[in-house]
Amino acid sequence: MNWWEGFRIARRALWVNRLRSFLTMLGIVVGVASVIAMVALGSGAKAQVEEQIRSFGANVLVIEPIAGQSGGGARLGTLTESDARGIAGLPPVRAAAPSVRGRAQIVRGNRNWSTTVNGTTVDYFVVRDWPLSAGRQFSSKEESSADKVVLIGHTVAQELFQGGNPIGAEVRILNAPFQVIGVLAAKGQSGAGTNQDDVVFVPISTAKRRLFGGGDDGDRQSVAYILAKIVSEEKVGPAVAQIQALLRQHHRLGSDRDSDFIIINPSEAMALRNATTTTFAWLLASIASVSLLVGGISIMNIMLVSVTERTREVGIRLAIGARRKDIRTQFLMEAITLCLLGGLIGLVLGAGIAIAAGRLAGWPIFIGLNAPVLAIAFSASVGLLFGWYPASRAARLEPMEALRHE
Repeated sequence: MNWWEGFRIARRALWVNRLRSFLTMLGIVVGVASVIAMVALGSGAKAQVEEQIRSFGANVLVIEPIAGQSGGGARLGTLTESDARGIAGLPPVRAAAPSVRGRAQIVRGNRNWSTTVNGTTVDYFVVRDWPLSAGRQFSSKEESSADKVVLIGHTVAQELFQGGNPIGAEVRILNAPFQVIGVLAAKGQSGAGTNQDDVVFVPISTAKRRLFGGGDDGDRQSVAYILAKIVSEEKVGPAVAQIQALLRQHHRLGSDRDSDFIIINPSEAMALRNATTTTFAWLLASIASVSLLVGGISIMNIMLVSVTERTREVGIRLAIGARRKDIRTQFLMEAITLCLLGGLIGLVLGAGIAIAAGRLAGWPIFIGLNAPVLAIAFSASVGLLFGWYPASRAARLEPMEALRHE
């Protein structure tokens, strides 16, 4: 008897006892479905984090001031445009962009939208790897003369212009007229879950003088944060050390004083979240795989019962010339077929659960080729492992004793 013939006999035997066969394979179905769902959700979470890292920009550092106390008053605005220029001059740094920001109502005709207004330089878009979908960037003249020009994010363009062409149109920010000169390409959500496209950008000089300007030169020099793009991933560590040394020197901080700024590497935070999510998903998948072990034990038990019930059938087959190898193959194929069928059902069920959960929670779902192949191969292995003993027991039956069995 070859394996294909054994499969055909096994299929008929399982079909005769359909309900028992289904209940027997239920452990395999649940185990495979659980593993596929967990791996799909974990892989989707990993893909989401990688996309968020790409959307923020590769090898980007965020430098923010730390609010503290200096004498009797608050120490705020410790970062300045001069700091940004110094950072941009460091060897590991490709570009650095100082920024100020605030919330404001932006109006166009009878439509208005509350959004984030970010005052920055053109280097900001180099740091963030953020291209335009239409229009142009700020010019150096517009930056130096504080011209009232604005770049708008994809969401703002949709809300105010509803698919129309915004280039050259006039909008009002805090009652000041601004000309739209460009629309930024869509970025999507950030790692914190905020909409990166719900933003507008104006030259930093414009933001300080016309929108969020302070009352003195110190306020006008200060910035809310600085973004720095590092030339490569290997240079991030040295860049952090050099930026820290430079800013401490700029701010005249002695060795006995704490830094009045913090350097954040968003990629590290996202990568840590990615590692945590992946580990958690694989932990759940490992726990779920216990169902496969339970399913295998259930299959072995049912196969032992089947051998007992069909002892006389085995005796007849041996008496008319069947080899012990053929008997072993027959029962082994029944166990493998049960597991493979359970694996296929579990694969479909697990994919469905993952897709439903992803849509409900707003998570991306990724089901690669490896997980289904491994699930089916593991199911077949469970059938082979737990079906071997019952099949060998059937093959060892003596024909005369088997024929006398009632």
